[in-house]
Amino acid sequence: MQPRIEEIPEKILVGHALQMSLANNRTFELWSGFMPTRKQIKNQIGADLYSLQIYDESNLNLFEPTTEFTKWAAVEVSNFENTNDDFNSLLLPSGLYAVFVHKGDMSTFHKTMESIFQEWLPNSKYKLDKRPHFELLGEKYKNNHQDSEEEVWVPVKLK
Repeated sequence: MQPRIEEIPEKILVGHALQMSLANNRTFELWSGFMPTRKQIKNQIGADLYSLQIYDESNLNLFEPTTEFTKWAAVEVSNFENTNDDFNSLLLPSGLYAVFVHKGDMSTFHKTMESIFQEWLPNSKYKLDKRPHFELLGEKYKNNHQDSEEEVWVPVKLK
């Protein structure tokens, strides 16, 4: 599994965020609350959805199913103006990302992640950077369908 390496500019995201862990996975709750209201967000850029994770980088090496992180359901916007109080906003820093494509439903997503973090990353010229990780849910994303595709964006920097 070889990624493309991409430098992104700073992005402005607006959406909902929840604290969770893999053991206490609240992803369904997060997206169920976000999707019916997302059209209320002003100044949207494109139709892509962002599923974004912010990890406590000091605990990333000790990551376990009970490790807490913040997960976002969001869209990109051109500015924070006219943002409804029902939404949170986040400035996604610019930087380098390794971009992988996950094909299939969510039951195989862990295999994609294992391949990235146990095979590709240790053997690459990159290491993790301390920025958010995200999945970009574009036009090929089909919500837990076997023909679904999503991009997995992993923040990296040269070793």
